[in-house]
Amino acid sequence: MKMVILTTGGTIQGIDPSSQSEISLEKLLEPVKLSFTYQVKNIVSKDSRSITDKDRELLLRAIQESNSDKILITHGTYTMAETAKYIGRQELDKTIVLVGSFILGSSSNSDAPFNLGFAIGSLQFLKPDVYIAMHGKVFHWSSVTKNLVSEKFESNE
Repeated sequence: MKMVILTTGGTIQGIDPSSQSEISLEKLLEPVKLSFTYQVKNIVSKDSRSITDKDRELLLRAIQESNSDKILITHGTYTMAETAKYIGRQELDKTIVLVGSFILGSSSNSDAPFNLGFAIGSLQFLKPDVYIAMHGKVFHWSSVTKNLVSEKFESNE
């Protein structure tokens, strides 16, 4: 398997309006010693509240141009569902999983490593479509929302 990781910033990479620190996905993945090849490509480095449809178009173009059919997208959680819907409506023949974290990836108690590992595992077994993988659950792009009160993703089916 060859996986392409497209990064957009967000909390998983330590992107926070009050912080200037940013961590690389390579640093998070280094101790894991993955048994397949992967490539990391930065699309934008933004808090997801600043992600625009122009940014989503850049992301879509990178997905379409990729020679891999397994795409992982790191994304801030505020607008992750909107980006998943934007990509999902394109009906691409690739397996695409969006992942993020609620606690800065640069924090010692971050949920980023778990979410990243769960998303990578999910990516290997899901059929081609677009999904969000967070906190041990996988959501289809067409039926997911972020509950701002509970700070969890939920299925709206």
